[in-house]
Amino acid sequence: MVFWESFWMDSIIGSVGRVANTKVRNDDDLVDRLNHLYTTGVLIIFTVVVSARQYVGDPIRCWCPAEFPGTHVDYANNICWISNTYYIQIEEPIPYNIHEREGKELNYYQWVPVMLLVQALMFYLPCIIWRLLNGQSGINVDRIVSLSSDAQYESPENRIRTIKYVVRHLDRCLDNQRESRSSCCVSLRHFLSAKLSILCGKRYGNYLVGVYFLTKSLYIANAIGQLFLLNEFLGHEYNLFGFQVLEDLISGKEDWTASHRFPRVTLCDFQIRQFNNIHRYTVQCVLPINLFSEKIYIFLWFWFVFCSIMSCYSLAHWIWYTVFPTARMQYIRKFLRVMDRITSPPEKKLANRFTMEYLRHDGVFTLRLVGKNSSDIVVAEILAGLWDMYRTKKAAQIRNNALGTEFEGEDV
Repeated sequence: MVFWESFWMDSIIGSVGRVANTKVRNDDDLVDRLNHLYTTGVLIIFTVVVSARQYVGDPIRCWCPAEFPGTHVDYANNICWISNTYYIQIEEPIPYNIHEREGKELNYYQWVPVMLLVQALMFYLPCIIWRLLNGQSGINVDRIVSLSSDAQYESPENRIRTIKYVVRHLDRCLDNQRESRSSCCVSLRHFLSAKLSILCGKRYGNYLVGVYFLTKSLYIANAIGQLFLLNEFLGHEYNLFGFQVLEDLISGKEDWTASHRFPRVTLCDFQIRQFNNIHRYTVQCVLPINLFSEKIYIFLWFWFVFCSIMSCYSLAHWIWYTVFPTARMQYIRKFLRVMDRITSPPEKKLANRFTMEYLRHDGVFTLRLVGKNSSDIVVAEILAGLWDMYRTKKAAQIRNNALGTEFEGEDV
């Protein structure tokens, strides 16, 4: 039995190690990784800790009558573990009514490891949705951001080569997103998507932004929803647990962790059938697992509140700097000035068209992700390359239009 328990724990720890060694993707920001990477890792570690206490140590020990032999004591421990114990303060009398006892049952402590794993999955689920959907945009965000992040540590020759590759790759991705048709309705839809961000889609250049905002909203809903989920799982107003802990700390309460939500000493009722006689026993049990569970859920309350606040701030930050046209144009012009690409008022107007018509929402969003995962210098170099390529295309387009007009005049 001990061999299989050790083998099971080694398998869990090995799986955690393999997850920790997995290459981290670069298609999101730090707050996203706070949710799907760091929080998931914390929950898995807590799962291992609680599971080790359950399956390696003694999760419950009951004070049994003196006439119980050793096998009866083991039976009492097992039956009280798989059934729900109940908590009544030591100063209070035990109710004679069985239903009153059942109303005070603790029905969560056996399922803490399972719930922690479910919570870890819920925190990782928005990341899975983001990675499944962003691949449909036509822009390989992870590839672009990863190459840009690696470029800052490479030699000058390799750095220049990597930047040129990123520029060409991003240019092709942006071209693939463009609408091939031309009509009044198409122009109106593109105006609504560019100026007002009403319409969303790959052809409107804001598909990535729409999916990313959806993912951010899922992170917020999940982090806040976890508090309500634990309130249903643990009961006793877990939503206010952190405030009550802080109140006990401020008031100077010595045992501020002693909570009726996670009692260490409980009571257990079980029945023994001997022929046609049924004997009912009430024993007192100690739950060492609650010593760990209490500390874990105190930490998780503050952690989930922190994740909720940071996720809300991150969503507001991205909305402000991505949706509004002025913020996008200022961001692009800042880097073009650094690279000496804007030196006159006509170039400033062309930079606005470069932002609104060429990069659009998804292009600016991708560059912001590059900046959050590498450095502003890399963003400036990529933007300079895209700007030069855009100017070249515009010049070629003007020449072709002039040649077309000249040929039409000759035909006339």
